[in-house]
Amino acid sequence: MNEAYAIPAVAVVVLATVLIGGFGLRISRTTSDFYVASRTVGPRLNAAAISGEYLSAASFLGVAGLVLVHGPDMLWYPVGYTAGYLVLLVFVAAPLRRSGAYTLPDFAEGRLESRRVRRVVSVFVVGAGWMYLVPQLQGAGLTLQVLTGAPRWVGGSLVTAVVVLAVAAGGMRSITFVQAFQYWLKLTALLVPAFFLLLAWHGATPAPDLPATDLPPTGAGAGRPLATSRADHPLYATYGLIIATFLGTMGLPHVVVRFYTSPNGRAARRTTVVVLALIGLFYLLPPLYGWLGRLYAPELTAAQDADATVLLLPGRMIGGVVGDLLGALVAGGAFAAFLSTASGLTMAVAGVINQDVLPTRGVRHFRLAVVLAVVFPLGGALLVDGVPVADAVGMAFAVSASSFCPLLLLGIWWRRLTPPGAVAGLFAGGGSALLAVTLTVSGAATTGWLHTLLAWPAVWSVPIGFLTMILVSLATPDSVPPHTTATMTRLHLPEELRGAGVGAPRKGRGAVSTGDSVAGRDRSTPGAHEVRLQGRGELREQPRTRETHPPTAGPTAKEATPRQEDPR
Repeated sequence: MNEAYAIPAVAVVVLATVLIGGFGLRISRTTSDFYVASRTVGPRLNAAAISGEYLSAASFLGVAGLVLVHGPDMLWYPVGYTAGYLVLLVFVAAPLRRSGAYTLPDFAEGRLESRRVRRVVSVFVVGAGWMYLVPQLQGAGLTLQVLTGAPRWVGGSLVTAVVVLAVAAGGMRSITFVQAFQYWLKLTALLVPAFFLLLAWHGATPAPDLPATDLPPTGAGAGRPLATSRADHPLYATYGLIIATFLGTMGLPHVVVRFYTSPNGRAARRTTVVVLALIGLFYLLPPLYGWLGRLYAPELTAAQDADATVLLLPGRMIGGVVGDLLGALVAGGAFAAFLSTASGLTMAVAGVINQDVLPTRGVRHFRLAVVLAVVFPLGGALLVDGVPVADAVGMAFAVSASSFCPLLLLGIWWRRLTPPGAVAGLFAGGGSALLAVTLTVSGAATTGWLHTLLAWPAVWSVPIGFLTMILVSLATPDSVPPHTTATMTRLHLPEELRGAGVGAPRKGRGAVSTGDSVAGRDRSTPGAHEVRLQGRGELREQPRTRETHPPTAGPTAKEATPRQEDPR
């Protein structure tokens, strides 16, 4: 690949990210803008932003590499990634938005009225977010290595620096515009070269044994694939992939947090429908690159650098100036994939760290949380090698499906869920999946049924999570939260009916309609009660009126939208 074209393309993407993020900062006027974009993001813009952050390194590079190595069976990856939004649309999107929560720990504490559950969920959110960030940084390292021959740590460090700058400066309002732009850039970066690649393929005879002279010695995909080692028990592996991708989407922290920016539950559902269309369109393209790679770059399988297929095909099939220009476009799109997903994950993880780890809260401390959210994954990306990008992301999906999926589905649709049941299910389901992933990466088992069970844990870890939550909840009926009926009403009653007071409980003297967050009664999450900025970017809580109902109690609870000062 010609560095004279590829490096400027990456530089343009980085510069555009910074400039668009700066534009978002200019219109971020309140604390609510910074954290949840004032919950005013429309379905089309929000869908483009969700698609931008969801289509990660695994989608842009990994799917094509898997199709190259393993053939059509790997089409279950894009199918699962897309179908996960159907489950999200039907069961989760609207109730989750009506909860008014800002993060998954907010939802867990508001639904179960337990600080203990909140702390456990916070640990799992941070762990899942870090697991998902590592392959993004690895993919960035591979891309820059292919483009320039630079050490792999350079790409990951560059993405980390840009993400910290974009997220810490402008928050949710800023990255919404960045991610929407990056979705359309990624789609263009695959669609335009695909058109020329198909023209070059038509009537041409591929050269099946080209030398891999344009590759560095190793890449992020180097080493024996772990979770994609399907030879022993392919049918079981397929079921494991389907369950993980179908059910894992709803619990991904960077996806969930974006639904809190929708104006209401109906907008959240419309957003999900548009997301289905956008990511469905995108996923038509990576399998095409994988198929062309089997014709024109089969040696990438032997070199164990299949993740580089998308980057190298324009130069292989077309060549010349046109091939260099198309390769530069693909390289820019790949870098946009790393930046957009890493930005969303950093925003979600930093929000949890800011609320549940740091001793104080506010915009200034959120920016410290942003740094903490990306430093540890960067270290993991430098230390852990040999796991293909899509494999690593698939493992994060398995952990999410085993922990957050049971919590969300049972928390939204089953009123008998109890805090002990939720905690037990999180540790049994999510903990067992996390242990399996750790053993897989460490190489504890490399063949046979043990390896297959560890590499594809969702088949058994998801049922364990559900069963544990249900059985422990049934065994602890006295622990059902006292305001469960009011909370469930809030989750399932449309906003317009709540605004009309249908089914509203009477409020005693001094009660207030609290804000957006269903977080615990003493949390300072945005919208939980009025907060104003004092000094240079610090949040100071306003005195709270004594309540006779919890923040989640009552479908008449309105979202606080106080006027706040500029968070900058």
